[in-house]
Amino acid sequence: MAAYGEFGLAAVKRMLARCATPLQRTATRAALTRAEVHGWSPATVWGVARGLALVLPPGRDGKPVAMTEVRRLLRPHRASSATRVAEVLDDLGLLDDDTTPPIRAWIERRTAQLPAGFGPDVRVWLLTLLDGDRRARARSHTTLYVHYNSVVPLIEEFARTRDRLREVTRADIDAALDRLRGHPRYNAVAAVRSLFRLAKRRGSVFTDPTRHLAGTGRGVTRTLLPMTDTEIGAVRSAVTNPAKRLVVALAATHAARSQAIRRLTLDDVDLSGQTIVLAGHEQRLADLARAALLSWLRHRREHWPHSTNRHVLLSRVTALGTGPVSDDYLAGLLPDLIGLERIRQDRILHEALISGGDPLRLAVVFGIDHSTAMTYADLARRVLSTSPAPSNSAGVLGRPSRAAR
Repeated sequence: MAAYGEFGLAAVKRMLARCATPLQRTATRAALTRAEVHGWSPATVWGVARGLALVLPPGRDGKPVAMTEVRRLLRPHRASSATRVAEVLDDLGLLDDDTTPPIRAWIERRTAQLPAGFGPDVRVWLLTLLDGDRRARARSHTTLYVHYNSVVPLIEEFARTRDRLREVTRADIDAALDRLRGHPRYNAVAAVRSLFRLAKRRGSVFTDPTRHLAGTGRGVTRTLLPMTDTEIGAVRSAVTNPAKRLVVALAATHAARSQAIRRLTLDDVDLSGQTIVLAGHEQRLADLARAALLSWLRHRREHWPHSTNRHVLLSRVTALGTGPVSDDYLAGLLPDLIGLERIRQDRILHEALISGGDPLRLAVVFGIDHSTAMTYADLARRVLSTSPAPSNSAGVLGRPSRAAR
């Protein structure tokens, strides 16, 4: 129920009467309006009103309030929500967000843990991937996480015999990559090539020791194989709540990308008609995904019954707004070594294997473009020509394996 309805006019008047200045009164009215739209609870509204009184004391002019100041002032007051107060200030043009975005804080923290001779170069590389430059577009947070996790084991191996990045040789690269196979090797090649290309461009290294890897692209190096029992076990052990189960189920049954999952709305799901629309492509809703979806919707109703956000996935932050959950939120749901993209690719390869490498079927089922469908079809034919028929063991979350479906 909306905040005005729960408070009543008398409670609203009392709240406004407590405002010591016209600025506080204006901000409190803005908070009540936001509460009405987003379904804030009475406790949240009162907490925000108290928080606004703290950050907008008498004598303060109309200059913006720094986000770090908001957090500092409200930290001792648990009833006051710094995030909600900041939203109200932002609506009024009174917020100066001087905080470091989580992804930048993550980059600083992780690169500081690397060997001294390598950390600065990796930091510049990740920041360039994040922001882009004249010669490259900005990359998603997920790409940064995957690249970092792929390159760190190589950096640790280089650091055993080298003091800095410019000392790494072609032989070092080959030795580090030699023990990798399949998908981990493909990710490592892409990451280390990207790192050294940028370092060469910036003059941090004299030569690029990964140049000989340039000819080993997707069609040659990438040997995408079905997920191993170890990988499947890691995913199953990580599925510990309804949100994780839903995300993994959508990737494992519908090959949904992270962006499609983040942007999925309640209007995209037809439970009675058993259909789901992901990234504009309508599919029949799989039983596993339907069960996970129903479990999540029950959880959602219990925790955020008044939320007006139409996105299926919610967090404590987005439940009080209208936007989707962040890339960071989604990436944090899964274990570090098993990404959502790996599960998605396994699902497409699974379909390619049971269809005998039929690209048209892949394009129709998943709504992928023809070139991508051909790539997976070729991979499936390669696997089928060199491997025995898949077993009937269960896949991710217990879905039937390739032979069973």
